Amino acid sequence: MRLQTLRIKNFKALRDVEMTDIPPFCVIVGANGSGKSTLFNVFAFLKDALTYNVTRALEDRGGFREVVSRGSESEPIEIEMQLKLEITGKERLVTYHLEIGQESGRPVVLREILRYKRGESGAPFHFLDFGRGTGVAVSNEEDFSKTDAELKREMQTLDSPDILAIKGLGQFQRFKAASAFRQMLENWRISDLHVEAARIGQASGGEYNHLSRNGDNLQRVAKHIHQYHPEVFSKIVERMSVRVPGIKSITPIEAPDGRLILQFEDGSLKTPFIDKYVSDGTLRMFAYLMLLYDPQPFPLLCVEEPENQLYPELLYELAEEFRDYARRGDGQVFVSTHSPDFLNATELDEVYWLVKEGGYTNIVRASEDEQVATYMRDGDKMGYLWKQGFFHGVHPR
Repeated sequence: MRLQTLRIKNFKALRDVEMTDIPPFCVIVGANGSGKSTLFNVFAFLKDALTYNVTRALEDRGGFREVVSRGSESEPIEIEMQLKLEITGKERLVTYHLEIGQESGRPVVLREILRYKRGESGAPFHFLDFGRGTGVAVSNEEDFSKTDAELKREMQTLDSPDILAIKGLGQFQRFKAASAFRQMLENWRISDLHVEAARIGQASGGEYNHLSRNGDNLQRVAKHIHQYHPEVFSKIVERMSVRVPGIKSITPIEAPDGRLILQFEDGSLKTPFIDKYVSDGTLRMFAYLMLLYDPQPFPLLCVEEPENQLYPELLYELAEEFRDYARRGDGQVFVSTHSPDFLNATELDEVYWLVKEGGYTNIVRASEDEQVATYMRDGDKMGYLWKQGFFHGVHPR
């Protein structure tokens, strides 16, 4: 999966923004309140709407009136994306369009479209087209002997007008486009790691095969990878030993009270120590490596401010890890940051900055700023340019 274009209208401060030709590794920078978290929240909103329904996704964010942009309450929230997605064994450029409004005080999916071209030429065909809980979906799209006019269209009615059609139909394999898009969206991951949550861990239960949003299942995931993917776990420990001097081994063990803990062995010490006494930076680096070397990479990974508690010299290597993750899994990584050291590891076409003007967010691509592009070609670093004020409008006044 590779997100190519993202258009957002009327989602909080994102009144009308567009990102095009999005790179595999995408870094977002901006002042506090400029809209970085809101941009990531769009991805989380879509996943929540799929997992539950649109009403639940909105209510978790304060309701429709709190999510829709100020002054645009009578207009729909619109999200449109173009992405490369494998459907029926071939990678295709798929467009997904979603409009959400409110009718009689209730959230409603006003329009939901999934389209792509069946061949090299011609206009994109609507394989799913729904509104207010009813619509049409194509069930034999893989039959390329059929013309567009011969495709089998099925009228469908969802249980409620606030349910996404990709949820209702995506569970059925005969709707190939909806099923592929649903599976991709289900595997998006937003990471906002909290070291204390990772240190304390979960009492019991919960997800064990992927790191949770705040990292509170770190010990369970470590045990799972250690047990079922020992070669991956060995690579993680090897990376840790390079980044954190002295780390020789890391072992998930069960404490006498039944809790899972991580035991760290320092090569210079005889007695191992547990995660409770590990530094914030060490635990954070280990958690990110667990995320980045997940045996089943996420098609889209969003990470908020990974620089917290990490030594500045580690940030260059962490940026390289994120970039390699996107390449290795043929996916995409979005990272928000306030760190010049992290930015110094980025390339010109990987960086966007957010500017708040008149209460709304604008998105500027670094490569489209002639001055920044010239300095970068001359050998300057992105973080230095940011600190020197060349990201016009980004600094709070």
